[in-house]
Amino acid sequence: MKAPGAALVRAASKLRDELAPLARRKGSGCAFVLCPLDYAWKNHEEYLRRHARTGIDALLIGMNPGPWGMGQTGVPFGDPGLVKEFLGIAGPVEQPRRFHERCPIRGVESPRSEVSGQRLWGGARSCFGSADAFFERFFVANYCPLLFLGESGANMTPDKLPAEWMRPVLEACDEHLRTLVATLEPARVLGVGAWAAKRASIALDRPVDSLLHPSPASPAANKGWLEAARRQLAEAGCPWPDPRS
Repeated sequence: MKAPGAALVRAASKLRDELAPLARRKGSGCAFVLCPLDYAWKNHEEYLRRHARTGIDALLIGMNPGPWGMGQTGVPFGDPGLVKEFLGIAGPVEQPRRFHERCPIRGVESPRSEVSGQRLWGGARSCFGSADAFFERFFVANYCPLLFLGESGANMTPDKLPAEWMRPVLEACDEHLRTLVATLEPARVLGVGAWAAKRASIALDRPVDSLLHPSPASPAANKGWLEAARRQLAEAGCPWPDPRS
């Protein structure tokens, strides 16, 4: 099993540079389009170099950064506390040129927790005990690295944005996902949520199973995300250990 961090860093920097002019275009309907691969690049780079492995059981693909997760830390589903405590990443972030006053960028020092990240990374910690044990078998990435905020500061998900504006963004993200899969060589790819699974299926031109999204907006996730996710992972052939054992 190899550590392909350098190749993934090159691929992520390429995606970052390709998306920069696309994010500045008008017509998104968003007040702010931020890219954590810019202002939180050092944390993202450390995440790739430290934790990526080839030949894993599964690659888990999320949708895009949330304002209190990857939007702060540069790490997918990056709840600040768990990024520091479980993933061991605690670097500073720069300030983006524009950000909404309701969503100040404070990196791993942000006082706000991120429920989706707490559930995903907290579940990984409960089941595997250590980050090293988890990343021996799995890796987590986001399909699109752009954070979209409305005038009020509310998070806007990519599936709700204008199709014409999103088309070149999706094309760049599709190509990056193909590079990610070719580099990591996972036995399976799972979309965290239906939209991520749909985009991964399109990019990879094959069926991709979905995993219940850990968002608090999901009633099913609120009833017990880890238990439901463990059932789905077992059905997909890549079970997580029982956290009670």
